Amino acid sequence: MKHRAPLALFLAAALFLGGCQAGQQPSPPPSPPPSPSPEERTLFAAGDIAYCDSQGDEATARLIESRAPKKGAWAVLALGDLAYPDGTREEFENCYDPSWGRFKEYTYPVPGNHEYHTKDAAGYFGYFGDQARPPGGYYRFTYADWSLYALNSNLSLKSGSRQYRWLEKEIQGDDHRCKLAFLHRPRYSSGVHGDATSLEDLWQLLSNAGFALVLSGHDHHYERIEAGGPVQFVVGSGGAPLRKIKRRRPGSEAYVDDAHGVLELILSREGYRFRFLDVDDRQRDAGKGDCAP
Repeated sequence: MKHRAPLALFLAAALFLGGCQAGQQPSPPPSPPPSPSPEERTLFAAGDIAYCDSQGDEATARLIESRAPKKGAWAVLALGDLAYPDGTREEFENCYDPSWGRFKEYTYPVPGNHEYHTKDAAGYFGYFGDQARPPGGYYRFTYADWSLYALNSNLSLKSGSRQYRWLEKEIQGDDHRCKLAFLHRPRYSSGVHGDATSLEDLWQLLSNAGFALVLSGHDHHYERIEAGGPVQFVVGSGGAPLRKIKRRRPGSEAYVDDAHGVLELILSREGYRFRFLDVDDRQRDAGKGDCAP
């Protein structure tokens, strides 16, 4: 069962958000992005999400609910380490399902390393069923004229591996101009896990194929990194305890390590717009980009 915060905390939060504290002025709300056109689609993304004794995942779930378009299509990318500590079926049912489970119908998941604390990630695959594409957990789909590739970073992505060969073949047959990949481990990160050298072959393949974006979790913060190749977002801010960045790596353009939040992407035929919103509905990073030619 989820622990509930004391009533005093809820009252204090209500006073703060209402701007009623003496001597303080309420912060202005972030400017909303332009409404998506009929040709655009919205994605919300984060990983490292649910602990049963934490309220972080409920907070990010409420943020998604408040920002999801009332009309038009939207979806959620769940970037792994979704139910702590071991990704058991019980943890998915009791910890993840009460919060992000409300988006299950709209979710495209990938597994994290904590899912594999349970043999063969049985809790993860049991909870999501065919949505998770067992047994490999990697798949491709089309969304808003983009090709999206869900990858399993717990399985080898080195050149010649089964998953790499599958990805190579899919890319060869893909005529979409805009491409995005998402997986749990980041190729680059300023967090405690740092850069994943095991993903060098993958990064070269994605770069050569002109991928615009790569989304990951694993390190418990938000970060946007531009280090050659696709723009990479680390979004390990879905609800698990946060970790401070001690030293930023080259190419780190923006980071947030003091608040949970989600990445909002609006995809169009030509490119994308993005915002990172924290659970207090503050815009902490934003921008836009084009798809690779």
